[in-house]
Amino acid sequence: MIFESTRKAMKKLGLPEGDAFDLPSSTKRFPDGAAFRIECPTVNSADTVAALLDTATKTGVTINRITETFGMFRHTAAEIKQYCRLCNQYGCELLLSTGPRATYDTGATVLSPQGVRVSYRLRGMEQLIRAVEDIKRGYELGCRGFLIYDEGMLWTVNEMRKNGDLPKDIVFKCSAHLGHCNPASVRLLAQLGADSINPIRDLQIPMHAALRQAVDTPLDVHTDNPPGSGGFIRVYEAPEIVRVAAPVHCKTGNSVIGGHGEMTGATEGKRMAEQATIVVEMINRFQPELKQSGKRTADMCVPAV
Repeated sequence: MIFESTRKAMKKLGLPEGDAFDLPSSTKRFPDGAAFRIECPTVNSADTVAALLDTATKTGVTINRITETFGMFRHTAAEIKQYCRLCNQYGCELLLSTGPRATYDTGATVLSPQGVRVSYRLRGMEQLIRAVEDIKRGYELGCRGFLIYDEGMLWTVNEMRKNGDLPKDIVFKCSAHLGHCNPASVRLLAQLGADSINPIRDLQIPMHAALRQAVDTPLDVHTDNPPGSGGFIRVYEAPEIVRVAAPVHCKTGNSVIGGHGEMTGATEGKRMAEQATIVVEMINRFQPELKQSGKRTADMCVPAV
């Protein structure tokens, strides 16, 4: 095998010696024993939440997690409370996205061809402090889960959670917009305090399998995607993704919208639920032994009313 000495060095570090082309089955699970959960991202208005959960109830599919990506600080307190109320009544986890982010800031670097790599990270100490205040506001309004776009912020809020400056029951999910896509990177995020890690959207299944060998943290994997982020639909790959990478949040529904962060409404919510139904159907058809979590499992972050 080529690069043998470097591969051995990776093994000494506790990392895979390469991408897992043998596609081993993961024996890791969520605390309730389930292999996968369904996450619908870019649910960017309370109307979208209501339509998504109503349609899911009618079709019989379970939505385990909803993620808002427009920017928590762009929603009124009343709407955030409505998000929390709807998710609490249904029994699913809610994650709100923290800001202000680079794309909402006064800096122009993020708009340049090279600056796009800044992604949604925070510029300067004041923006970091404001992002922490964003979490405090969301928590006070009833949310317990938050989407993080900056590694430094992840370290900061995890340290605050450990020392009591933030509540212990907060959950932190890392966004795909951080750009992490290899086992060393996801291990770093886990060490920084991530409770859930979203690698970039276009990884191949052997790459997902290698990520799973590096961490126990749940992975959040896109099974379909909007045109703005590639436009791929991987529903036939979903059963294998779950098999090799469990525990997995299958992220689904965004193929019905144009891009991350756009405003959505009831029409999109209904179509997201229908897309989620297809993903669950595929997993149940081809890997029926891989079970999904039910509503409101004990380890999930359930927003207060």
